[in-house]
Parts: sequence; structure tokens; C-alpha cells
Amino acid sequence: MKVLIGGYTKKTSKGIYELLFTGENNDARLGKAENIISVGGPTYFQKDGDLVFTINNAGDEGGISVFKLSDHGSNEVDRYLTPGASPAYVGIDREKKLIYTANYHTAVLSVFHYSESGKLDLVDQVTHKAESLGPRPEQTDGPHPHFFDETPAGNLVSCDLGNDTVDFYRLEDNKLKHLAQYKNEAGFGSRHIVFSKDGNYFYVVGELSSKINVVKFNENTWEFESIATYKTIPEDFTEHNGAAALYISKDGKYIYNSNRGHNSITVFKINDDHTLSLVQRVSTFGDFPRDFNWDISQKYVVAANQNTDNATLYLRNGGNGTLTPIQKDIAVPEGTRVLFTK
Repeated sequence: MKVLIGGYTKKTSKGIYELLFTGENNDARLGKAENIISVGGPTYFQKDGDLVFTINNAGDEGGISVFKLSDHGSNEVDRYLTPGASPAYVGIDREKKLIYTANYHTAVLSVFHYSESGKLDLVDQVTHKAESLGPRPEQTDGPHPHFFDETPAGNLVSCDLGNDTVDFYRLEDNKLKHLAQYKNEAGFGSRHIVFSKDGNYFYVVGELSSKINVVKFNENTWEFESIATYKTIPEDFTEHNGAAALYISKDGKYIYNSNRGHNSITVFKINDDHTLSLVQRVSTFGDFPRDFNWDISQKYVVAANQNTDNATLYLRNGGNGTLTPIQKDIAVPEGTRVLFTK
């Protein structure tokens, strides 16, 4: 097993790094980070077999690139770049061979199809408008979609930090059709979303508010009901914080989010009525943890700290959801994205 970590390339990072995972339980360890893909600003990426679909910040242009991995390294097989900023998020459907990107700066949502060899074809794009911009400084300059991926029923969903909205789409005849919109409270800063195991609830995290909103919804009638909202950081924490990544365990029992500023991962238990109960806040032992992720068994978790160029490895207790740090100060530069791989 290996872990891939990529991020910004503003200081010393050259792109995406691979760290070998060895051992098990408390003796599990990550090895030295080795650069396997040289690319500008791979702040988010996905993988399908030996293909890596990554954000590419190429100076005056931005977009995505596709790299093919081999025993001899990696080579770029295709790219789609446009003038301006690169996207912030990459989603994937490996069965349909579709890639979804959300561009925080240009407000463009894109759908690509890719071939077995990794060649990209743009399917469709939509641009979010300034419909309901929030009051915070980060919102007044326009819409900022930060997530674009699939729903339990196979529709698409975007979280827009600028508009405080969750927007739902369907890809119909290779065209994106807007279906419905859920509005978070003003200043929420909608960033990432996960869905309950039964598909009847979603949990959306607000970057600017450091909150998680629990929403009951019907993906046939598009009715929404806000159930509850929870702070991801302590009430008495007054310094700046930006809530970031959001994950739900495959058994549907626990939700995890990262906090950039409080520098922690918050663990919530999902109750039978889909409300949340705080289980744990654990340090990431570094500064500015944008992303974290787990292996396929969800027994091990790795968090990357962007500003302190380090990562932390945890052992996850599947019974009570808690995380126990087992390796700290793993050197990796400017990490913002974590992905376990074989």
C-alpha cells in the first residue's frame, strides 16, 4: 500500500509525492516522500488504475492533466488548460469514465469523459452566477464552487462557497441541467458535502462558518429540511479557522472534518435520527490541514499539513470512530490532497 500526497508548488514541492506504507496497527509507518509526478499545483487529484487526474496550475493557464504511472515513473498523456486559475476540486466516476471539476476562481463546473488511455474530451460546462453572495469578505467578489461530484442517485452536486448554496444537476444528453438548489445560512461558505448511507440526508460543511449542516432531502421531489447545525471547532476558539475536508465512514456511523486554523480533525457520531454527537477533536500536529483520507479498510488515516510541510498517520477505531496518532512529523511539502493507493 502507498499514499499519494500533492499540493501547492509555491515553495519546495515539485508536484505529487508517493510514500510507502509498511507495518500494521500501532507499528504502521509511512516512508520517505518521493516525487513521482512533476506538475504545478496539484492541490487535488483522483486515480483510476495507473492514471492520475490532477489539477495543473501552469502559470497563466490552469486546468487538469492526466498522467500515466509506470515502474519507470510517470508521463503526461493529456491536459485541458484554459487561461486563468486552475480548478479546486476533481471528482471521478470510474465506471462511466467521467471527471468532474469545480473552479473556485472562475466559477466554472466542467464534465470530461476520458478514454482507457487517459485522453480527455470536454462534455459540458456551466458557470455559476452571483445569485446570493454571502456577507463575508471571501464571498463578496463572486460565486466560488468548491466541490462537484455525484449524489447517491447518480445526479451531480456542487457546493458554492460564494453563494452559500448546494446546487444539484443532471447530465442529460451530455448537457448539464440544473435541478434544484439548497440554501445554507448567509456566510456559511458551503464547501464539501457527503451523503448518508440511505441517501436521504446530506451533511454539508461551511468553510467560513466552521459548521456542519445536517439536511434531510428527497432526490425525487427535491424537498429539503434543515435538521441541525454543529460547530466543528470549540465555541471558545476565536482565531481564524477554515473548515475544509469532509468524509463519512462507509458504515454511515461517523463523520470527519478538518479544521485549518484550529489544526484538528473533528469526529462526529451519526445518531439514529441523523443528528450528530461530538466524539473527538484531535490535533493534526501541524498547520493548515486541508485534506486527510483513509485506506480502503478505513483503519488508517493520513492528514497533510500544508503550511508546516508534514503529515500525520492515525489508527482509526472503527467501533467508536476515534483517531489515535501513531506517526507524526512525516516530511512532505505543501500537502493539500491525500489519497491511499495499492
